[in-house]
Amino acid sequence: MRKLNLRQLILLLSVSTAVLVLANTFYTSHKTQRALLIVQTLEANSAYASKMADSVNSFLLAAQQQLAFAAQDVLIDKDNYDHLDRIVERLKQQTNSFNSVLITDEVGIVLTITPNNSSLMGMAMQSLGAVQALKERVPLISKPYISATNRLLVFITQPIIDAQGTYLGFIGGTIYLHEKSILYALLGQHYHADESYIYVVDQDSHLIYHQDSSRVGEVVAGNPVIKQVVAQQAGSQQLINSKGVEMLAGYAPVPSAGWGVVTQRSLKATLAGMDQQMLAVAQYSFPFFLLIVLMVWVVSRWISKPLWQLARSAESLDGDDANAQISKISVWYFEASQLKRAMLRGLVGLNKKMGKLNLENITDPLTGLINRRGMQLTLDAWEKARQPFSVIMGDIDHFKLINDKFGHDVGDEVLKFFSAEMHEFSRPDDLVCRVGGEEFLMLLPNIDKDVAYKIAERLRQRIEGDICPHIGEPITLSFGVASWPCGQASIADVMKNADLALYAAKGAGRNQVRNSDILCE
Repeated sequence: MRKLNLRQLILLLSVSTAVLVLANTFYTSHKTQRALLIVQTLEANSAYASKMADSVNSFLLAAQQQLAFAAQDVLIDKDNYDHLDRIVERLKQQTNSFNSVLITDEVGIVLTITPNNSSLMGMAMQSLGAVQALKERVPLISKPYISATNRLLVFITQPIIDAQGTYLGFIGGTIYLHEKSILYALLGQHYHADESYIYVVDQDSHLIYHQDSSRVGEVVAGNPVIKQVVAQQAGSQQLINSKGVEMLAGYAPVPSAGWGVVTQRSLKATLAGMDQQMLAVAQYSFPFFLLIVLMVWVVSRWISKPLWQLARSAESLDGDDANAQISKISVWYFEASQLKRAMLRGLVGLNKKMGKLNLENITDPLTGLINRRGMQLTLDAWEKARQPFSVIMGDIDHFKLINDKFGHDVGDEVLKFFSAEMHEFSRPDDLVCRVGGEEFLMLLPNIDKDVAYKIAERLRQRIEGDICPHIGEPITLSFGVASWPCGQASIADVMKNADLALYAAKGAGRNQVRNSDILCE
């Protein structure tokens, strides 16, 4: 498979970076603008809900004040029923605050009512609002209830009390929640077609006003905004409404009635124009992006040319004219200049580098110890030089259980721990090797078997008494010891003797040192 060259890599990196930066800019802008729109909408809805709550509160206070003034007129003309009729008619007509107005005596008998309702005239009021007014004898705004005329309404009442403090009845006005009224007009005129609307709830979470009039009177449960506003709290919140639509709501209480006004707009409508704005930004940014790509392509060719020439020269470093070819290459920036120098110096030190590669070839990559190949090279040299030595062959006890219990990664750390301990325990002239999975050996020049046995025992005790940090407990070792020269035995025989001694130690219960039982003659 053809590999990418430096110019292509620079171009790919630069374009990728530009794309990522552009994408991140768009993503960040989108997230920031989205968050800003949400915050602004929540603040606007909260402010508007407060304004509407103040308007509703002012309307209710004004309605109560109208009833209070009318109550004073009733005291003047309490025995003139024609005058009482004019009072309720005037009260209904002058502001259109109420759908109906009535006056009762002290036991709730209707004295007059407008619009005229013959079925109620002379009858005792039994509605919830009337009963509450007769009982408490104070200005009241009732909870919504179904009247005798089967209407959902709110009843606002004012007691009629003479100068001696005698209770004479009350004057009351009704606001029909399902029909047109000044309250309905006050709230309904602010409905917008962009999925923004207002609704009002009473202290029992009943809908008093809603753009969908069929929902008026419904109890709304599980809505966190309604819970807050019923508790007479003001604020804003993002939520999912009962129809599963994500909304941005502001809310404020109506203190005089214990109601709550909620103004909300759907998140979808709030963010509707943002995608078009982001698309417009992308269209303006694209030509500039193409210009950047063109500039990067030109610059990448300029940067990569010296390195490309050096790379071609590297293919023929073993040639006679390699030095001359590299010297002719024109380099104009620091890195290429340094690379050129390094290549020229590298031609001189090539043999040294090959020697280093040979060293890596005889080293175990996990532990850094000499591997089996390096050990064999050393043993061949010692046999040729008749170098006396002892061998300590060691094995980690129950290493398979460590791997099974803690995993192979921890097992590798244990091997490195043990390797470090052996290396620290050895002399500068000793050779520490890893010859198998968990098998290690030490080659000790000019050390006889008895001394080697003592060294192995001290090493075993040291390891046994130390906590392996990777498993939180000590590990134990079994060792076999042998020495060379050993009569007519070859070094291979001695190594086999050490291996047999190791297996004897493991067969005898592990965690011990055994000398080779084979006598040298």
